[in-house]
Amino acid sequence: MKQLTMFKIDEDDSKYSKKIDAPVYHPRGIQPDIRLLCDDSKTRSLVDEIKASNIKDEEKEFLIKAASRHSVFYYEKIADFYCYSSPEMQRLMERSGLVIIDFDSAIANGFVKICKDIRKQYLEEYEQ
Repeated sequence: MKQLTMFKIDEDDSKYSKKIDAPVYHPRGIQPDIRLLCDDSKTRSLVDEIKASNIKDEEKEFLIKAASRHSVFYYEKIADFYCYSSPEMQRLMERSGLVIIDFDSAIANGFVKICKDIRKQYLEEYEQ
């Protein structure tokens, strides 16, 4: 079973804080049913309506892709599911951004865009 580290920036009285807490996520003991990880009822409804329409096929294709943004993801359940998944499933979930294991993997998977100079400065300030 793999544990997740979640990052939280502590916001005190100032707008920005240098304090970064990395709490460890503790799974709740069971892997939830995969059907409980998201609610795609609105997406499915829109897709049905789009398919039944008289618009051009290329327009349908575009709208069907756009409809997926209406799906609601339950990240706490997704984290529980991740912890009990196969290594291959975990890797794919990480690549999809469903879970972010650490800062370096977030950068590697393109979820954090940061230039080398900023990264260097960050490491100088926070790796103490």
